[in-house]
Amino acid sequence: MKKVFQRPRYLKKAVFHYCPGCGHSIIHRLIAEVIEELNIGEKTIGVPPAGCAVLAYDYLDVDMGEAPHGRGAAVATGLKRVLPDHIIFSYQGDGDIAAIGTAETIHAANRGENISVFFINNACYGMTGGQMAPTTLLGQESTTTPGGRRKDRDAAPIDLSEMLAIARGSVYIERTTVNSPKSIRKTKKAITKSFKIQMAGLGFSLIEILSPCPVNWKMAPVEAARWIDDEMIKTFPLKVIKDTAGKID
Repeated sequence: MKKVFQRPRYLKKAVFHYCPGCGHSIIHRLIAEVIEELNIGEKTIGVPPAGCAVLAYDYLDVDMGEAPHGRGAAVATGLKRVLPDHIIFSYQGDGDIAAIGTAETIHAANRGENISVFFINNACYGMTGGQMAPTTLLGQESTTTPGGRRKDRDAAPIDLSEMLAIARGSVYIERTTVNSPKSIRKTKKAITKSFKIQMAGLGFSLIEILSPCPVNWKMAPVEAARWIDDEMIKTFPLKVIKDTAGKID
């Protein structure tokens, strides 16, 4: 019997505005699938960022509370404290969470705020034209580093997930990607675990997802997917960085 490809209940019937090969559309679908499978749609609130995913509320059919640039964890904290029975997640790019949002995120993790954070790392400022971000790789060209990022001038890339793992209130930190079917399945499992940790009241969790940005990387979509394996994971290895929750049902 032929399997019918169905749209998840919590993914709106809308055409994504994202560039061809971008990972946001895949990640949106995964979040929508997990929300449906866990039957939490009626009590889920998302916090989209300033950045390429600022219009996430056009695609995810759950309540949304928009955050100023970098303030996703702060807004999510406020929502969770007012509505502790709800499932709250922030969805943030690397230019958002690893730059202007570092303070809010680190302190939310240290306090053990019971929220889920989805950190989309495409190694650049995507929406504003491909400038160097805190996660831009050494040697990587951007509109503000035309000769490549240099350690002596620009410092090394920030590994925010490793930093957050040190925070005593963080429970689960994992880095995944969405550049192949196998990696997409692993990312969905990580998203599921993050939500389950929150449902169990265990504390702060974050999933960092390496995501292709073909337009700003000046690559074809297939080439961008390969670049994650060939280059990006050398700086940001795929792994469970911290897990004090263990197996959770």
